[in-house]
This record gives sequence, C-alpha cells and structure tokens, in this order.
Amino acid sequence: MRLRTLAAGVAIAGTVSGAAIAISDLLSKEPVPPELAQAGSWMPQGPEAPRNVDILVTLPATAWAEDAPDLGSLPLLQVAFADRPVSAIEPPLSTWSRDIAPGETLDFLLSEAGLAAPDRAEVALALGAEYDLRRLRPGHSVTVASTMDGSPRTVALAVEDGVRIEVVFGERLSTQVVTPDPEIVTLAGEAVIDSSIFAALEEAGIPARFSVDLAQMLGGTVDFRREMAGGEALRLLWREARVGEDRIGQPELAFAALEIGGSLCEIVWPDDGSGQATIYVDGEVLRVFAQPVEGARLSSVFGRRTHPVFGNVRMHTGVDFAAARGTPVQSTAPGRVSFIGWRGGYGRVVEISHGSDTMTRYAHLSAVPEDLAQGQRVAAGDVIGRVGATGTATGPNLHYEVLVDGRPTDPLTDDRLAEAAESEADDTAALSRLAEARALLNENLGSEIAETTTERL
Repeated sequence: MRLRTLAAGVAIAGTVSGAAIAISDLLSKEPVPPELAQAGSWMPQGPEAPRNVDILVTLPATAWAEDAPDLGSLPLLQVAFADRPVSAIEPPLSTWSRDIAPGETLDFLLSEAGLAAPDRAEVALALGAEYDLRRLRPGHSVTVASTMDGSPRTVALAVEDGVRIEVVFGERLSTQVVTPDPEIVTLAGEAVIDSSIFAALEEAGIPARFSVDLAQMLGGTVDFRREMAGGEALRLLWREARVGEDRIGQPELAFAALEIGGSLCEIVWPDDGSGQATIYVDGEVLRVFAQPVEGARLSSVFGRRTHPVFGNVRMHTGVDFAAARGTPVQSTAPGRVSFIGWRGGYGRVVEISHGSDTMTRYAHLSAVPEDLAQGQRVAAGDVIGRVGATGTATGPNLHYEVLVDGRPTDPLTDDRLAEAAESEADDTAALSRLAEARALLNENLGSEIAETTTERL
C-alpha cells in the first residue's frame, strides 16, 4: 500500500514540476529560480488526524490515495490584450487672452497673440461670418489657445451678452457660436438723494447708470434743480440677466418711485422689450414715453453749446444719446414714416410724423431696417434704425429731435408725443401694471412704499 501511495505522490509531483519547467521555458531561458526548484521537490502528505476532538474517524491511507484526483498537466497562463486602441495624448496648450482696448483692431490682437498673417486672415473671415466685426468695441475679448510650438488650436471672441464665437483649427476651420442661457433676476434698492441722483445711486450700491434713464423720463415732469430739497426717497426695481455669478449685458429698470415736493412720481417700464414706459403722478397716468435708445447715456442736451466738431457756439436742436454702434433705435411714439435718407451733417436719417404738427428725427444712423418704408405706420417702441456715426459726428450716437410746426423743441419737456402715445394707451391696463409693480417692489424690499391717491387701485 505504501508503494501505491508513493507512486501517486511522485506522479503529482512530476506533473507540477513539469508545469513549472514549461512555464519557466516559456517566460525565460534563465536557470530555474530556487523557489520553483523547491516546489518541484515537494511531496504531498496524507491528511493529519484531527486533534482534541471527541469522535475520531480514521481513514485508511489507501482510500486517500485511490480517491485522489488526477490533476493532469496544468494549463499554461494566457495573456489577454485589449482590442481598443490606446487614446492619443493631447499636447499641452498655452492660452493667451486680452480685452480689446480703444483704437485696437482684431488683426492687431491676433498678431500680438502670435498668429501668422494667413491664420489671422482665416480667423477674421470665420468670425466675420458669424458676427459683424464693425461692432467690436472696448471690453470685448480675444482668447487664443496654442500648442507649445505656437500652432493655434482655437480662437474665441467674447462679445456682448456673454456670447462667444469660437474658431477651431483642424483639417479645416470650423466655427461655433456659444450663447449662454441666462437667468433673469429681479432686484430692488432704496436711495436717499442729498446732492444728485447719480451720487445717491452710487452710494446705495445701485447701478448709477439708472440716473440717465430717470433724468430722461422725468425731465419734463420734475425740475431737479428747483424742486429737489434734499432727503428725497428713491426706490427702484430692476432686472439683471445672469449666468452663475456673472451679469450678462446691462441691467434694465422695471419700476421707479420718487417722492418729491409732496407728490409721488412713479415710472413703470414694460418687460416686452418695447421700451414704452408709463409715468404716473399720485397714482394717475401722466404720460406714456418710449426711449429712443434703451440704456444709452444722455451725452448732450437741448440748447446752446460748443459744437464738438466745429468748435463754435451754436444751437443744439435735439438731444444726443451715446451708445455702441448698431444699438437699436426705437420710435418714441406712434406715427407714420415721412422720410428715409441722408440730410447733410445729420447723415442717415429717419423722420416720423405724429399728427399734422409734430415730427421726430433720428440722425447719424448706421443702418435702417430693410422692410421700413416711407409712408409706413409704426408704433411706439418699433425699431426704425441702428446707432451710427454717419454725417458730422465724433463717434457713435443718436441725435434725436422733436419738431413742432417745423421748430425744434426740447424732447425731454414736450408733451405732444406723450399725448400721441396716450391716445393709444389703455388706462385700465396702465393702472393694473402700476399695482403689480408696486406689489413686486414691496415684496423685494420687504417694506411698503408711500400710498398716495390709491382709491382707484
């Protein structure tokens, strides 16, 4: 019996030893490692009897030897390789970025970023297909990503409202426009006017540019120099478009309430983009007015002034609004287009008749809508042109005039346009908008505004 057991052990040991030698021959021609040689001399032993148990079962050695499985030859190890190709490693990129400064061109910035002339020409063509490069202005930015050897990979132009035009270099140039999806946030604030509206807004942390809108809207209703005694309360509600924490574009006023001289002056701006605002005094509709350029800076008022081009003192027959080239220009009241064309120093002009005695003139325009025609009727807030610098102008702006019986009048004080707009206004709807604006302001401020003549509300 012992011989049969020994034979089985030798067979198993031989099999294991043979497998070890085969593996060794496959992987290397070096001598067998000591560990593998030791495994080759291993001899299996029978199972030891369990100790410290109450019941002991003894199996004969022959039973273990006969029932031992035939291991045969062990299979060789197989190495598996992945079918998918190894992804290419992207080379590191360097990024160059800068805002456009006054007087600089796109070609100048691309040259400063290290692009060769042929690449600059291709990028300009690609960007120009998606965006009018004549509208570039300070504050827009250019970002160029290049490989370490200076080869451009992407060029991105960031313009207004968070829009980015990206040019990607590859087998051929490709262009994509990335437009953010902003969230509209409503904000409110209070200010006390001691010296000027501008200073009061700046001190209260409210966009100071709103002072231009307020001066334009209330210029014909409130005499700021004579009626402002100091300590007047101003409450504002405005909207901002944001992407994350970044504000996109300019904020827009929604509601303003100014307590002055014992009266409450309020303005409600619509949220439909028409720019047609309604002015109330003590809860009653006073006038309806549409701004010719949304959010523009009032750069010159009506009256005598030193001409910015000729240098002599002469009458300024309108008001000027400084704005970026291409900014939409809107009709301030309903009427009929009476003229489209050029008028000397005015440059490209659109004129609108409002009844038989009143006309508005919009000058220095860069463009006019193709579908706008002489004799066509327009409503307050309709786009009738784009801000430009045609004619005698030192920069992009809108020259806005109001003529009554052919004579220029101050656009900020004349009431004829308000009467024309009021004839088409729904008084009930206007009062409803005022109530909604007041409620929204109270909700955002957490306090109530002064109630004056609210019986109709």
